[in-house]
Amino acid sequence: MALNVFDHDEYRPPVWKSYLYQLQQEAPHPRRLTCTSEVENRPKYYGREFHGMISREEADQLLSQAEGSYLIRESQRQPGTYTLALRFGNQTRNFRLYHDGKHFVGEKRFESIHDLVTDGLITLYIETKAAEYIAKMTINPIYERVGYTTLNQEPTLKKLLPHSPEVPDGPVPVKDGRNTEERLTSLVRRATLRESDMVPKYEKVHNFKVHTFRGPHWCEYCANFMWGLIAQGVKCADCGLNVHKQCSKVVPNDCQPDLRHVKKVYSCDLTTLVKAHNTKRPMVVDMCIQEIEARGLQSEGLYRISGFSELIEDVKLAFDRDGEKADISSNAYEDINIITGALKLYFRELPIPLITYDAYPRFIDTAKITDPEKRLESLHEALKLLPPAHIETLRYLMAHLKRVTDYEKENLMSSENLGIVFGPTLMRAPELDAMTALNDIRYQRLVVETLITNEDVLF
Repeated sequence: MALNVFDHDEYRPPVWKSYLYQLQQEAPHPRRLTCTSEVENRPKYYGREFHGMISREEADQLLSQAEGSYLIRESQRQPGTYTLALRFGNQTRNFRLYHDGKHFVGEKRFESIHDLVTDGLITLYIETKAAEYIAKMTINPIYERVGYTTLNQEPTLKKLLPHSPEVPDGPVPVKDGRNTEERLTSLVRRATLRESDMVPKYEKVHNFKVHTFRGPHWCEYCANFMWGLIAQGVKCADCGLNVHKQCSKVVPNDCQPDLRHVKKVYSCDLTTLVKAHNTKRPMVVDMCIQEIEARGLQSEGLYRISGFSELIEDVKLAFDRDGEKADISSNAYEDINIITGALKLYFRELPIPLITYDAYPRFIDTAKITDPEKRLESLHEALKLLPPAHIETLRYLMAHLKRVTDYEKENLMSSENLGIVFGPTLMRAPELDAMTALNDIRYQRLVVETLITNEDVLF
């Protein structure tokens, strides 16, 4: 990936492209064509723009006076259904109109007909005037040029950003209440992140969600304006990257979660958590295992005996609130079963299990192999299906459980017993029927038991 590095390692913000913004400013304005007579059976959620049961031809004649004019009519062929008739490009366009508390003709939902028409006119105008331009937006993106530098540049970058001599091509002076540094937050973070040699470079897909941006926004992939009134694009819920929906399909899988977006430890995607905290494994796994090995390896029934659920919930809240500063020492929780319970709870609450849904069938099939050597070979191949952060966490956990079995005489926990405990915790059947899931339990146990017994050769 090319680096956008200039003299003195100064980062310069990209040039925002104004063409699509200018087109939005030029788009026709909505003109409501009111009905002068009282219409019977007018739906309560429509206003004077409702003209009742008139034909397409009548609507076309009424709207022929001005670009952007619109009305709502009831279908003559399907009474009880409604059509938005809109004048654009010197012709009348008809859209089936729906209402479920909000108005919509497609995916976007609006509080008012006026907003729907405004957004529609913007979209029609831009997609008509700039169809070829939009189709090529993802070519030569600024995202590829931003790259990564080091955190050592961050103080200089923060100092220089507000005074950057780069003059944006787009209408940046718009008074939208944000300064240059705020607008560039996501890109600046990407340009200043240091990837530690000690931490694996896990690949992570962006967690894009449809988003409504307040005030003008530019795509941080292609640098083009994000047009429309609502749902102009998508935002990564983990790192805050803002892009067009079409650009999101070509953004590299290099999400670097921001702790401002990752609010908790439990119930957070594992790869998201480790990238947000820049660690090899989730801190809750490391800290719990270290605490257990420091004072609990000889505890009878380790992992089998449950601690008080209220105190386990306390540990969960402590990690969610304090992260790596959470106190799980014997001073805070004397009973080691509380710590083992918190660790098991962490794995149970993962949205994607440690042994992922995608890999689950392969692991179950492996457990059904009766020949020990062939089963081991198959298990080795199955492990390759796991994401890097998952396999690293699994490796660390299995090495720990192997050490637990070294104290089997004291804690009475064999690899088989640990397989019974951790099988359903680390593996969850993806949408299987109850009977199949029940039958899988013995195979889940066997998978974990084999992983523990052979952790030195499998990892």
